[in-house]
Amino acid sequence: MAASSSAAPVLLRILSASVSVVNRAGKIIKDVMKKGDLGIVDKGIDDLQTEADRSVQHCIVTSLSRQFPKIAIIGEEELDSEEKVLDEWIVTSLDSDVLAKKCPADLASVPEEKVVVWVDPLDGTSEYTQGLLDHVTVLVGIAVNGKAIGGVIHQPYYNYQPTRENYYIEKDVYKQGRTLWGMNGLGVFGIEKKAPCEGKRIITTTRSHSNKNVNLTIDAMKPDEVLRVGGAGHKVLLLIEGRAHAYVFASKGCKKWDTCAPEALLHILGGKLTDMHGNSLEYHKDIQHLNSGGVLATYDAAVHEWYRERVPEEVKKSLPP
Repeated sequence: MAASSSAAPVLLRILSASVSVVNRAGKIIKDVMKKGDLGIVDKGIDDLQTEADRSVQHCIVTSLSRQFPKIAIIGEEELDSEEKVLDEWIVTSLDSDVLAKKCPADLASVPEEKVVVWVDPLDGTSEYTQGLLDHVTVLVGIAVNGKAIGGVIHQPYYNYQPTRENYYIEKDVYKQGRTLWGMNGLGVFGIEKKAPCEGKRIITTTRSHSNKNVNLTIDAMKPDEVLRVGGAGHKVLLLIEGRAHAYVFASKGCKKWDTCAPEALLHILGGKLTDMHGNSLEYHKDIQHLNSGGVLATYDAAVHEWYRERVPEEVKKSLPP
């Protein structure tokens, strides 16, 4: 196993290591919640950080950087470099299911220094603090030449039901969480894509960062139902699972670490994610972190233009192209 692992293309090994480390990240998130003291820090308006955010970023960044010292890793949280990283947070194992796959020929020779990894240690922090645990995801996106080509999404509370009983007792149905992963040319594993219902238009959008532009844009698309939920990862999963047709966020709040992994998996499965102008997002290591043009994602690339055309002109003018 050691010989075959070391001989595998670097992108396959990075993806494999990411799958392994997010499972440890999920345990950290649950352990912090069980303690009861979330260690909340207010970073600004509607922007919270918890002990879980900090610990998980240490876990992921340290684990990946020790194995792949030449990759660029960009995480959401600004951390104290002197803060102790627990040995139990360091994961050096590689996931065997990922390593069993054959790396696509066009990605097999990509060197470490060409890879940028975008990390959101706890997507849906606000919901985490409010007990809406099914909104929470861990996101690790992999980019090459500025494009999202692979990623991992972990749901530590998959199938969580927010009842008193489940709050205190972990049911087997969601105890282990769920990990989804994929890469261009390989496919997506851990989830099955489903088509949304016909004859109805369901849009998912922000739960806690709404504003005039967001509401104007959604109204222009005349949805039958609007799902206001937390976390970019969670919203894209709603598209993949056929629970929504489009994810609409006509604002500047979303960051690259929010979208890299979800975009990669959605694109592989035939969906599309762009800014509100229809422009592709870029993930170069030196690019600004803010998705200043907003986010528009659809379950199928074929319907994406329909939604883009209905974005009001006044909204487009307010968002940089």
